[in-house]
Amino acid sequence: MRIAIHPDKMTLGQAAAAEGAQAITQAIEDDGEATIILATGASQFEMLDALVRQPIDWSRVTAFHLDEYVGISPDHPASFRRYLRERVCDRLPDLRDFIMIAGDAHDMGAEVERLTDAISERSVDVCFAGIGENCHLAFNDPPADFNTDAPYIIVGLDDACRRQQLGEGWFPSLEAVPVRAVSMSIRQIMKSRKLVVSVSDSRKAEAVRHAFAGSVSPNYPASILQQHANASIHLDGAAAALLKVAAD
Repeated sequence: MRIAIHPDKMTLGQAAAAEGAQAITQAIEDDGEATIILATGASQFEMLDALVRQPIDWSRVTAFHLDEYVGISPDHPASFRRYLRERVCDRLPDLRDFIMIAGDAHDMGAEVERLTDAISERSVDVCFAGIGENCHLAFNDPPADFNTDAPYIIVGLDDACRRQQLGEGWFPSLEAVPVRAVSMSIRQIMKSRKLVVSVSDSRKAEAVRHAFAGSVSPNYPASILQQHANASIHLDGAAAALLKVAAD
Protein backbone atom coordinates (compact mmCIF):
# COMPACT_ATOMS: atom_id res chain seq x y z
CA MET A 1 0.00 0.00 0.00
CA ARG A 2 1.29 3.42 -0.97
CA ILE A 3 -0.05 6.68 0.47
CA ALA A 4 0.30 10.01 -1.33
CA ILE A 5 -0.83 13.28 0.26
CA HIS A 6 -1.72 16.13 -2.08
CA PRO A 7 -2.22 19.86 -1.41
CA ASP A 8 -5.77 20.02 -2.78
CA LYS A 9 -8.57 18.03 -4.44
CA MET A 10 -7.64 19.05 -7.96
CA THR A 11 -4.08 17.84 -7.62
CA LEU A 12 -5.31 14.67 -5.92
CA GLY A 13 -7.74 13.93 -8.75
CA GLN A 14 -5.18 14.53 -11.46
CA ALA A 15 -2.57 12.31 -9.80
CA ALA A 16 -5.02 9.47 -9.15
CA ALA A 17 -6.36 9.64 -12.71
CA ALA A 18 -2.88 9.67 -14.23
CA GLU A 19 -1.82 6.64 -12.20
CA GLY A 20 -4.95 4.73 -13.09
CA ALA A 21 -4.67 5.69 -16.76
CA GLN A 22 -1.16 4.32 -16.90
CA ALA A 23 -2.37 0.98 -15.55
CA ILE A 24 -5.28 0.90 -18.01
CA THR A 25 -2.97 1.63 -20.95
CA GLN A 26 -0.56 -1.08 -19.82
CA ALA A 27 -3.39 -3.61 -19.60
CA ILE A 28 -4.48 -2.72 -23.14
CA GLU A 29 -0.90 -3.16 -24.37
CA ASP A 30 -0.56 -6.51 -22.59
CA ASP A 31 -4.02 -8.01 -23.16
CA GLY A 32 -5.67 -5.98 -25.90
CA GLU A 33 -8.35 -4.72 -23.51
CA ALA A 34 -8.90 -3.50 -19.97
CA THR A 35 -11.59 -3.86 -17.34
CA ILE A 36 -12.09 -1.17 -14.72
CA ILE A 37 -14.36 -0.39 -11.78
CA LEU A 38 -15.50 3.16 -11.06
CA ALA A 39 -16.75 4.64 -7.81
CA THR A 40 -19.11 7.57 -7.36
CA GLY A 41 -19.72 10.24 -4.73
CA ALA A 42 -18.28 13.67 -4.07
CA SER A 43 -14.75 12.31 -3.57
CA GLN A 44 -14.57 11.18 -7.21
CA PHE A 45 -15.50 14.43 -9.00
CA GLU A 46 -11.97 15.65 -9.72
CA MET A 47 -10.55 12.20 -10.44
CA LEU A 48 -13.25 11.30 -12.97
CA ASP A 49 -12.98 14.68 -14.69
CA ALA A 50 -9.25 14.09 -15.12
CA LEU A 51 -9.63 10.43 -16.08
CA VAL A 52 -11.95 11.01 -19.04
CA ARG A 53 -9.36 13.46 -20.42
CA GLN A 54 -6.59 10.86 -20.43
CA PRO A 55 -5.29 9.59 -23.81
CA ILE A 56 -6.73 6.10 -23.42
CA ASP A 57 -8.16 3.89 -26.17
CA TRP A 58 -11.57 3.74 -24.52
CA SER A 59 -12.91 1.44 -27.24
CA ARG A 60 -10.96 -1.32 -25.51
CA VAL A 61 -12.25 -0.59 -21.99
CA THR A 62 -15.17 -2.22 -20.19
CA ALA A 63 -16.35 -0.59 -16.96
CA PHE A 64 -18.35 -1.73 -13.95
CA HIS A 65 -19.47 0.37 -11.02
CA LEU A 66 -19.23 -0.39 -7.34
CA ASP A 67 -22.76 0.07 -6.05
CA GLU A 68 -26.25 1.41 -6.53
CA TYR A 69 -29.25 2.10 -4.33
CA VAL A 70 -32.09 -0.41 -4.41
CA GLY A 71 -35.32 1.10 -5.70
CA ILE A 72 -33.93 4.20 -7.43
CA SER A 73 -34.54 4.87 -11.12
CA PRO A 74 -31.62 5.75 -13.42
CA ASP A 75 -32.96 9.30 -13.70
CA HIS A 76 -33.16 10.00 -9.95
CA PRO A 77 -30.80 12.86 -8.97
CA ALA A 78 -28.93 10.53 -6.57
CA SER A 79 -28.71 7.55 -8.95
CA PHE A 80 -25.16 6.36 -9.45
CA ARG A 81 -26.13 5.29 -12.95
CA ARG A 82 -27.07 8.88 -13.70
CA TYR A 83 -23.88 10.14 -12.02
CA LEU A 84 -21.72 7.90 -14.21
CA ARG A 85 -23.72 8.47 -17.36
CA GLU A 86 -23.27 12.23 -17.04
CA ARG A 87 -19.64 12.22 -15.87
CA VAL A 88 -18.27 9.29 -17.85
CA CYS A 89 -20.44 7.70 -20.54
CA ASP A 90 -21.65 10.94 -22.14
CA ARG A 91 -18.05 12.13 -22.32
CA LEU A 92 -16.63 8.87 -23.66
CA PRO A 93 -18.73 7.88 -26.67
CA ASP A 94 -16.12 5.31 -27.68
CA LEU A 95 -16.23 3.43 -24.37
CA ARG A 96 -16.68 -0.26 -25.21
CA ASP A 97 -19.18 -1.04 -22.48
CA PHE A 98 -20.36 0.08 -19.06
CA ILE A 99 -22.14 -2.65 -17.12
CA MET A 100 -24.48 -0.77 -14.82
CA ILE A 101 -26.31 -1.99 -11.72
CA ALA A 102 -30.07 -1.76 -12.23
CA GLY A 103 -31.10 -0.83 -8.71
CA ASP A 104 -34.72 -0.64 -9.74
CA ALA A 105 -34.83 -4.09 -11.34
CA HIS A 106 -38.07 -5.98 -10.73
CA ASP A 107 -36.13 -9.06 -9.59
CA MET A 108 -33.06 -7.97 -7.63
CA GLY A 109 -31.93 -11.56 -7.19
CA ALA A 110 -31.79 -11.99 -10.95
CA GLU A 111 -30.01 -8.65 -11.30
CA VAL A 112 -27.30 -9.71 -8.85
CA GLU A 113 -26.94 -12.97 -10.78
CA ARG A 114 -26.54 -11.03 -14.05
CA LEU A 115 -23.83 -8.85 -12.54
CA THR A 116 -22.09 -11.87 -11.06
CA ASP A 117 -22.01 -13.62 -14.43
CA ALA A 118 -20.66 -10.50 -16.14
CA ILE A 119 -17.79 -9.78 -13.76
CA SER A 120 -16.89 -13.43 -13.19
CA GLU A 121 -15.80 -13.62 -16.83
CA ARG A 122 -13.19 -10.89 -16.33
CA SER A 123 -10.05 -9.96 -14.47
CA VAL A 124 -10.28 -6.40 -13.19
CA ASP A 125 -7.24 -4.31 -14.06
CA VAL A 126 -7.99 -1.14 -12.08
CA CYS A 127 -10.54 -0.35 -9.39
CA PHE A 128 -11.04 3.35 -8.64
CA ALA A 129 -12.60 3.73 -5.20
CA GLY A 130 -13.13 6.00 -2.22
CA ILE A 131 -14.02 5.42 1.42
CA GLY A 132 -16.97 6.65 3.43
CA GLU A 133 -17.21 8.69 6.59
CA ASN A 134 -18.00 5.44 8.41
CA CYS A 135 -14.97 3.83 6.72
CA HIS A 136 -17.14 1.85 4.31
CA LEU A 137 -15.69 0.50 1.08
CA ALA A 138 -18.30 0.61 -1.67
CA PHE A 139 -21.51 0.17 0.34
CA ASN A 140 -19.98 -2.39 2.66
CA ASP A 141 -20.83 -0.64 5.93
CA PRO A 142 -19.36 -1.83 9.24
CA PRO A 143 -19.19 -4.57 10.23
CA ALA A 144 -18.40 -5.59 6.67
CA ASP A 145 -18.45 -9.14 5.38
CA PHE A 146 -14.82 -9.96 4.62
CA ASN A 147 -15.60 -13.59 3.85
CA THR A 148 -18.27 -13.76 1.16
CA ASP A 149 -17.06 -14.79 -2.28
CA ALA A 150 -20.17 -13.39 -3.98
CA PRO A 151 -19.07 -10.58 -6.33
CA TYR A 152 -22.18 -8.48 -5.66
CA ILE A 153 -24.38 -8.51 -2.58
CA ILE A 154 -27.49 -6.72 -1.34
CA VAL A 155 -26.65 -4.78 1.81
CA GLY A 156 -28.36 -2.63 4.41
CA LEU A 157 -27.14 0.95 4.78
CA ASP A 158 -26.40 2.11 8.31
CA ASP A 159 -27.38 5.46 9.78
CA ALA A 160 -23.93 7.01 9.35
CA CYS A 161 -23.82 6.06 5.69
CA ARG A 162 -27.29 7.44 5.03
CA ARG A 163 -26.48 10.67 6.85
CA GLN A 164 -23.40 11.10 4.67
CA GLN A 165 -25.54 10.85 1.53
CA LEU A 166 -27.89 13.46 2.98
CA GLY A 167 -25.01 15.71 4.01
CA GLU A 168 -23.51 15.60 0.53
CA GLY A 169 -26.79 16.92 -0.85
CA TRP A 170 -27.98 13.90 -2.80
CA PHE A 171 -31.33 13.66 -0.97
CA PRO A 172 -33.79 16.19 0.51
CA SER A 173 -34.23 14.33 3.81
CA LEU A 174 -32.88 11.33 5.72
CA GLU A 175 -36.16 9.53 5.15
CA ALA A 176 -35.61 9.81 1.40
CA VAL A 177 -32.26 7.98 1.56
CA PRO A 178 -32.71 4.30 0.66
CA VAL A 179 -31.98 1.70 3.31
CA ARG A 180 -30.64 -0.94 0.91
CA ALA A 181 -28.15 -1.07 -1.94
CA VAL A 182 -26.41 -3.48 -4.27
CA SER A 183 -22.69 -3.38 -3.51
CA MET A 184 -19.61 -5.02 -4.91
CA SER A 185 -18.24 -7.23 -2.15
CA ILE A 186 -14.97 -6.70 -0.30
CA ARG A 187 -13.37 -9.80 -1.80
CA GLN A 188 -14.34 -8.83 -5.32
CA ILE A 189 -12.83 -5.37 -4.86
CA MET A 190 -9.65 -6.91 -3.50
CA LYS A 191 -9.30 -9.12 -6.60
CA SER A 192 -8.49 -6.04 -8.67
CA ARG A 193 -4.92 -5.98 -9.92
CA LYS A 194 -4.59 -2.33 -8.93
CA LEU A 195 -6.56 -0.13 -6.56
CA VAL A 196 -6.57 3.66 -6.89
CA VAL A 197 -8.32 5.18 -3.87
CA SER A 198 -9.19 8.89 -3.67
CA VAL A 199 -10.25 10.46 -0.35
CA SER A 200 -10.68 14.13 0.47
CA ASP A 201 -12.15 16.49 3.09
CA SER A 202 -11.78 16.73 6.87
CA ARG A 203 -15.02 14.79 7.40
CA LYS A 204 -13.13 11.69 6.19
CA ALA A 205 -10.10 12.21 8.46
CA GLU A 206 -11.26 9.86 11.23
CA ALA A 207 -12.10 7.14 8.70
CA VAL A 208 -8.70 7.57 7.06
CA ARG A 209 -6.97 7.17 10.41
CA HIS A 210 -8.84 3.94 11.15
CA ALA A 211 -8.35 2.61 7.63
CA PHE A 212 -4.64 3.20 7.22
CA ALA A 213 -3.11 3.63 10.68
CA GLY A 214 -5.07 1.02 12.63
CA SER A 215 -5.61 -2.72 12.58
CA VAL A 216 -7.49 -4.47 9.80
CA SER A 217 -11.04 -5.00 11.05
CA PRO A 218 -14.54 -5.47 9.59
CA ASN A 219 -15.54 -2.60 11.89
CA TYR A 220 -13.43 -0.37 9.63
CA PRO A 221 -14.06 -1.95 6.24
CA ALA A 222 -11.57 0.13 4.24
CA SER A 223 -8.77 -1.11 6.52
CA ILE A 224 -8.69 -4.22 4.32
CA LEU A 225 -6.88 -2.10 1.74
CA GLN A 226 -3.75 -2.46 3.87
CA GLN A 227 -3.59 -6.06 2.64
CA HIS A 228 -3.64 -5.25 -1.08
CA ALA A 229 -0.23 -5.51 -2.71
CA ASN A 230 -0.89 -2.79 -5.30
CA ALA A 231 -3.08 -0.17 -3.65
CA SER A 232 -2.41 3.56 -3.99
CA ILE A 233 -4.17 5.85 -1.54
CA HIS A 234 -4.50 9.49 -2.64
CA LEU A 235 -5.44 11.95 0.11
CA ASP A 236 -5.71 15.69 0.42
CA GLY A 237 -4.26 17.39 3.49
CA ALA A 238 -7.61 17.62 5.25
CA ALA A 239 -8.35 13.91 4.92
CA ALA A 240 -4.81 13.06 6.04
CA ALA A 241 -4.87 15.37 9.08
CA LEU A 242 -5.08 12.56 11.66
CA LEU A 243 -2.83 10.13 9.83
CA LYS A 244 0.44 9.38 11.59
CA VAL A 245 2.16 7.04 9.14
CA ALA A 246 4.92 7.43 6.64
CA ALA A 247 3.60 8.86 3.39
CA ASP A 248 5.03 10.26 0.17
